[in-house]
Amino acid sequence: MLNDLLARNVAWSQQRHAEEPDYFTRLAALQAPEFFWIGCSDSRVPANVVAGLDPGEVFVHRNVANIVHSSDMNLLSALEFAVDALHVREIIVCGHYGCGGVKAATEDLPHGLADHWLEPIRRLARAYAVDLGREPDLEGQRDRLAELNVVEGVRRVCETPILQRAWRRGADVRVHGLIYGLKDGRLRDLDCSIGPGHFQAAQSTQEAAQ
Repeated sequence: MLNDLLARNVAWSQQRHAEEPDYFTRLAALQAPEFFWIGCSDSRVPANVVAGLDPGEVFVHRNVANIVHSSDMNLLSALEFAVDALHVREIIVCGHYGCGGVKAATEDLPHGLADHWLEPIRRLARAYAVDLGREPDLEGQRDRLAELNVVEGVRRVCETPILQRAWRRGADVRVHGLIYGLKDGRLRDLDCSIGPGHFQAAQSTQEAAQ
């Protein structure tokens, strides 16, 4: 299996070099992606492949069920590097239908450490129980929960001190929520994008209403 993987790498490298002789030289010299992708670890959802991007065009962090934990130092360090060092313009939180992590979060079966990791999805399921109950079947409920998890992830990314500092210094970075369909290979915009000034505008509206 490993030898097959290495052989595939050689074939890919040779093909890329034949198509574009300076491809690897250019990539090695500079990393300047416009996108930071927070996605699921699912092997069927590789960021650059489903988004039609080449290596070097997207900086990626992946975990089980694309959950944004406020204490996840791995995610936060990647986010900070993407925003402060790479100066990405677009941050994408991407979930997918048929997510195994979401499925596990809706089951009573024990899943070991994953049960602790998936707790934010269980909280969402409880908070949106009425909304989820409108779905016709369990698959529909889980897919809707996957969408809600993405929307929550967008909000939590925007609440991090990393994004708040970036916006205060005038960085034009925006956060978007997408969902990927395993059955059709399509990305869908969940219309939950947040950009500079969002929270300030919301705060001003609240203060005006008081």
